Amino acid sequence: MFKSKITGAGHYLPEKVVTNKDLEKIMDTTDEWIRERSGIEERRFAEYGKDTTANMGTKASRIAIERAGLTVDDIDFIIFATLSPDYYFPGPGTTVQYELGGKRTIAALDVRNQCSGFIYSLSVADQFIKTGMYKNILVIGSELHSSGLDLTTRGRAVSVLFGDGAGAVVLSRSEEEGKGILSTHLHSQGEFAEALYVRGPGNFTPRKYYPKMDEDYINTTPQMDGQLVFKNAVVRFTEVIMEALKTNNYTPADLNMFVPHQANLRISQFVQRQLKLTDDRVYNNIQRLGNTTAATIPIIISEMWEKNMIKENDLHVLAAFGSGFTWASALIKW
Repeated sequence: MFKSKITGAGHYLPEKVVTNKDLEKIMDTTDEWIRERSGIEERRFAEYGKDTTANMGTKASRIAIERAGLTVDDIDFIIFATLSPDYYFPGPGTTVQYELGGKRTIAALDVRNQCSGFIYSLSVADQFIKTGMYKNILVIGSELHSSGLDLTTRGRAVSVLFGDGAGAVVLSRSEEEGKGILSTHLHSQGEFAEALYVRGPGNFTPRKYYPKMDEDYINTTPQMDGQLVFKNAVVRFTEVIMEALKTNNYTPADLNMFVPHQANLRISQFVQRQLKLTDDRVYNNIQRLGNTTAATIPIIISEMWEKNMIKENDLHVLAAFGSGFTWASALIKW
């Protein structure tokens, strides 16, 4: 059976920077309130007419393909993770296939697992490569949250958290033993679907957490029970990281880097303390970018790539928790 490894990474961020001070001008909030609860200082918002979920993914993908030393025609398959597609259908994977060009009509798959979407997608890509079906797979996470946020006082509990951006990696076939993606671990608990959600067309499911809110508001904006999400996240993060380490006979002390999904800096810090990791072994960018959902982890991988923070034989664990609830981890030996 083949192994798979990340051979290239890239990311794209919209130019527009939105600070907490900027949000103070349009809603009843403060920079101090946002920092204290989330750690966020600023985020990026896409520019109307310039950035879309798909084309941000395409821009990140071109960088990842170049860094992998490949061309578009070397890519065999596209997997695109997002909660904010440009169309309800079709998904953005096929748009990227078109925008990248190339001579081949390769398949494209869309994954809707929100904050865990990139790790789920990485796991799917890993299986396709291990079985020999594909050699080089493009795995993308891209989000354009800003156009769907309620940027008023009513929506502040959710809207101050999110930002836009895209990241991508190329996963390639490898025959190196003990390197690449060592294992992936995926979980879900659907009983908490309405703890963090946006209702879709035709959804008349009774509302467990928000029975008294305005119907139109419920139908069009994200809703979140922040305390419930936090309570579950800190438990599931630690569990799924330990699952990955134990499966491969490692301990937290062996880790060179913990790459957590950036939902809330307080969650990352709590898990860091649980694992007894020093600050230099945890990568956070939520302060600058907010929560970029499925794009978060590939953006971080690309940032580390650019900063020369990825060394041969480094052991990294990726972990995410989010809507669904879903949670996941991947252990990587570079």
